[in-house]
Amino acid sequence: MYVYNTRAGMLAGIGAGALWGLVFLAPALVPAFHPLELAAGRYLAYGLVALVLVAPAWQRLRRTLGWRDWRTLLWLSLTGNIVYYVLLASAVQAGGVALTSMVIGLLPVVVTLVGSRDRDAVPLRRLFPSLLLSAGGLGCISWQSLSRAGHASLLGLACALAALLSWTVYAVSNSRSMGRLPAVSAQEWNLLTGVVTGAAALLLAVPALLMPAAARAPAQWLQFTGVVAAVAMLCSVVGNGLWNYASRVLPLTLMGQMIVFEFLFALLYGYAWERRWPTPAEYAATALLLAGVLACAAAHRPPRMARAAA
Repeated sequence: MYVYNTRAGMLAGIGAGALWGLVFLAPALVPAFHPLELAAGRYLAYGLVALVLVAPAWQRLRRTLGWRDWRTLLWLSLTGNIVYYVLLASAVQAGGVALTSMVIGLLPVVVTLVGSRDRDAVPLRRLFPSLLLSAGGLGCISWQSLSRAGHASLLGLACALAALLSWTVYAVSNSRSMGRLPAVSAQEWNLLTGVVTGAAALLLAVPALLMPAAARAPAQWLQFTGVVAAVAMLCSVVGNGLWNYASRVLPLTLMGQMIVFEFLFALLYGYAWERRWPTPAEYAATALLLAGVLACAAAHRPPRMARAAA
């Protein structure tokens, strides 16, 4: 059983968000490549690195895990990695970074609502101010993003909503699965997920290679290799490891709010890529989302009498 550590967990969650925000920028850096190719390249690299890093503990982990755990790892690999990333990259290329970030920004609200049903979870009434602030922040930016988007954004919106559903399933399943396996560390679970994801990416690479594509210059392939390798290391190996640690020391209702930082960093990187400052609505959205995180953290503080008794 793991003891909650709010400060360390929140720092890990913020670090994961800062790295995961780079995922939104990757498709824009290599627009000549299909999302299927990006997903295959990223997760093949993730699987290879994870296999090397987990090798020293492989025999112990193989004895620890049962068939149910391996099925869970396959499910997490699909919902949180391959399927999610294909949908996310498609949404970015069809609807843009801002639109995709706005939809994915609903994750804190959705995951927090799901987590509120857990046993011993903070009552939903105490989480209401946080959810209201988060919804207000998303409302400030959604109308602006949608008003700027064209007809192509309809496909982007559909892909982003599907990605939202896929990652919500992953976040909840991943948190609960690690709770059943105290003998496996957060980073070991991340690396095992990477190994299974890499194996699944081999199947993904087949349709990616068969897709018709325009001729690409060697420089484009070099850029593609650099982008997928960087995303695999920073977002998958390091970012997922930080997220898994946070998942073990924070309740799911607070973990939901940690996803806000992926959204905020994605917007920050998007502004840098577009070489512009945030609009007043985007400034307001950022302030409301951060206030929502603080309100959620305050809701998880134990009552003064409980602290005194402890």
